[in-house]
Amino acid sequence: MSSVPIAEVRSRLEERAAQLGLDAPDAALLADQLLDAELCGASSHGVERMRWMHQRGRRGGGQVRLIERGDGIARYDGAGTLGFVSLARALDAELAEPVTGARLVTTSHCFPTGRLGYFAERAARSGVVCLLTATSVPRIMHHDGGPPIVGTNPFCLGLPGDPDPTVVDVSMGRVTFGGVLAADAAGDRLPERSAAHSDGTETRDPRDVLEDRAGILPMGADQAYKGFALALLVDLLGGSLLGTDGYGAVALLARPQAEPVAGLRSALEGRRMPGDGTMARRAAATARGTVDLPDDLWEWLASR
Repeated sequence: MSSVPIAEVRSRLEERAAQLGLDAPDAALLADQLLDAELCGASSHGVERMRWMHQRGRRGGGQVRLIERGDGIARYDGAGTLGFVSLARALDAELAEPVTGARLVTTSHCFPTGRLGYFAERAARSGVVCLLTATSVPRIMHHDGGPPIVGTNPFCLGLPGDPDPTVVDVSMGRVTFGGVLAADAAGDRLPERSAAHSDGTETRDPRDVLEDRAGILPMGADQAYKGFALALLVDLLGGSLLGTDGYGAVALLARPQAEPVAGLRSALEGRRMPGDGTMARRAAATARGTVDLPDDLWEWLASR
């Protein structure tokens, strides 16, 4: 592993983002998201995603645009911009206008979006509750077998808090697609019972998933039908609000009417809340001032 100063990683990420066709502000925004994932310990959604986008030839040019504003809803089109950028720009535009009640925000043609907790936290720090989900390429298979049919389709909630928001962010697979990418890059095997071929035969080879020979199993172990149902729920919600000609994100923004976290923390009696580990890892990494990256990944990022 290479221990690299945070500022150096940020600078290199911005350079690589510019190579994807992003202008300076959008390159900085993408770099911030991937760096934040590393600081939070979510390396599956961090710098490795930049290498993946370069390998896949993804381009990021374009401007997100508002296509409709109605009663309680705003619809945006990512217009070919990377989802990391288009979703952030759409939500920032909505948060610039005070949310007095509740507002549904959809962003179509918005992929990939990365770690949804990043966006929900941004909204929560502005004093707004954010319930956010996103659709993606089919990667989760039915719990009884068959080909991948729904995306990993994360679901995320951000609540304002003092000093930090509460962010609950969960994907519907037993492993995220980022986890598959990270395992492949490191030469590791997938966790047990996380992926299978269409006939139900288990595989732990990440290449099987990446090369469409296998799918990710839904979360839930012997109750995986619940994980599949949640992933399907997101797919159906997205399909009905975004259309079926691509992938996108749906967010509900609302002003909180109460503070529910304190009572729950008291009931937990010191047990960890979802998101606590993320905040602690970010604080520790920031205080340390460095990011640990696999040697080959840092070599790639630093090369011209």
